[in-house]
Amino acid sequence: MQLPIIAYGTPILRKVARNIDADYPDLKKLIEDMWETLYASNGVGLAAPQINRDIRLFLVDSEVIFNNMEPDDEPYPDAPGIKRVFINAKIKKLEGEPWSYNEGCLSIPKINEDVIRPETVVLEYQDENFEHHTETFIGMTARIIQHEYDHIEGKLFIDYLKPLKKKLLQRKLTDISKGKVQVGYKMLFPK
Repeated sequence: MQLPIIAYGTPILRKVARNIDADYPDLKKLIEDMWETLYASNGVGLAAPQINRDIRLFLVDSEVIFNNMEPDDEPYPDAPGIKRVFINAKIKKLEGEPWSYNEGCLSIPKINEDVIRPETVVLEYQDENFEHHTETFIGMTARIIQHEYDHIEGKLFIDYLKPLKKKLLQRKLTDISKGKVQVGYKMLFPK
């Protein structure tokens, strides 16, 4: 079932999410619905706060980026990407050369801005079977993980922008929070 994406301005997007355990109600169905929602909205990552759940859960599919690359696109070192569920994630280390990429967010539609992030992330997390992992991710996959991880920490990609840039976007952000935006997927706007 496709779930509505929560729009910018909704308080849950600024809340630090809580850990869950294997007893979380209907977790398998929730994860299935999140994958369906992610693909219906043409995203590469989706965090639980974006579907109105205050839990430390996010999905990443960086394979989509590699499958849609043009032959002359700049290659990323993490090809062919991953498709994975991350539960109770905790960043252990950020390292490597910071690099800029034009990011967007399903909760902040029609706004894309350059964000600088480190090229490598070491992440401790559990998968959908609650198996424990500590893994290093690089390149585009690391970027998507950092973006989704920010969601479970109550942070948004626009928080990385310089104050003037953010000020210039204020009208668009206000329009999004008021529901004055057209998208090709279901959204819920702040009341």
